[in-house]
Amino acid sequence: MTSDPCPNTTDADCADLIVYLARLAHSGPGAARLSAAQWTALRYFARANRFSRTPSAFSEFHATTRGTASQTVKSLVAMGLVERRSNEADGRSALIDLTEEGRAMLAQDPMADLRAALADQPAEARTALAAQLRAVTEALARQRSAPTFGRCDECSHCAPHDTGAYCHCTQAMLRAEEMGALCIDFTPKLRSAG
Repeated sequence: MTSDPCPNTTDADCADLIVYLARLAHSGPGAARLSAAQWTALRYFARANRFSRTPSAFSEFHATTRGTASQTVKSLVAMGLVERRSNEADGRSALIDLTEEGRAMLAQDPMADLRAALADQPAEARTALAAQLRAVTEALARQRSAPTFGRCDECSHCAPHDTGAYCHCTQAMLRAEEMGALCIDFTPKLRSAG
């Protein structure tokens, strides 16, 4: 008796749909200007907090080797879309910032169509989808001993403060505008069983 290669079709369908959706989102009108990895890097460096805008943090976010991530960053530097600057907190690494050209390129991000399609969904559906995707991402990251990225305002390391929050991990104050940024040191807050 042979085992069914797809014992739970719904799980297989969901996984296939997620992968297809990601590929479809990367194939928009402006997609040809950069590779999928370059678009991912540009988005990442635009959204990452000041502690997470390093090539090694991007390699973990993109689930790739540091060498591959470094090559992606080098290509973006060569195109004038990002710039490297020394990391004053850690002299061994560089921080990556978008240039004006990088911000202009990001305005043509093919992912904008996916964001618009999501925005067209009812708010309750978007909230439920985000919660489910977050839970699946966290479960798979734990299984693979990979970091789980998230926003500072959803992190257990952050303690609210008048002007933003104090991050216990980096031992630094975060400004209010940094609270929606992605962080490599993210640890999800415990969710109440509700």
